Amino acid sequence: MKLLLVEDNAELSRWLCRALREELFEVECARDADAAMWRIEDSRYDLVLLDLKLAGSDGRSVLRRLRREREPTPVLVLTASEAVDMKVECLNLGADDYVVKPFEVRELVARIRALIRRSANNAVSQLSCGDLSYDLASCSFAVNGEALALTPREHRVLEMLLLQHDQVVGKNQLMAGVFPLGAEAGENAIETYVHRLRRKLASTDIRIITLRGFGYILKVAADES
Repeated sequence: MKLLLVEDNAELSRWLCRALREELFEVECARDADAAMWRIEDSRYDLVLLDLKLAGSDGRSVLRRLRREREPTPVLVLTASEAVDMKVECLNLGADDYVVKPFEVRELVARIRALIRRSANNAVSQLSCGDLSYDLASCSFAVNGEALALTPREHRVLEMLLLQHDQVVGKNQLMAGVFPLGAEAGENAIETYVHRLRRKLASTDIRIITLRGFGYILKVAADES
């Protein structure tokens, strides 16, 4: 799962990025509001961790703009303020959750996973489609209980398709979610990863269907139409 951390404290940012990567999250960082919006416009994240106290425009301006532009990515606010008024304001602006510094990493990780489950309309810690399952706690795929070996980018493509299974996921969405900002990669790269995934899923009841001009959709074979 790919996260954007918006935090201007360099030491805290390094520590938190390291802690989250140890939990198998992919993390990119932004130091201010402008950099955050630039990344969100050009990439795709499963969740944004947003500090309120940023240089220049504060985190609330980022939150306002995201929701004004109808950007649905879950936002978890990080702040040192325990004031109820501040919490209420952020929630009213469109934040999905709120964590006060200092915090325990394990609580933060639990809240991140809960928000991602919620955004995928799934209340449990395991997502499934046919005989394919994905454990949100361990970030691991399995087919009928047997671990599915994937490269990091194959993993990310399948994760994005599963989180939105039965929905079309465009090539541009996949490219934005798979490759770091500024990476030189074309649509052929996504086609390559999809081809590899189809081979690895050939013995399952899962199919990755191409909708030409639109993208891909993950479905159970019996549901194909």
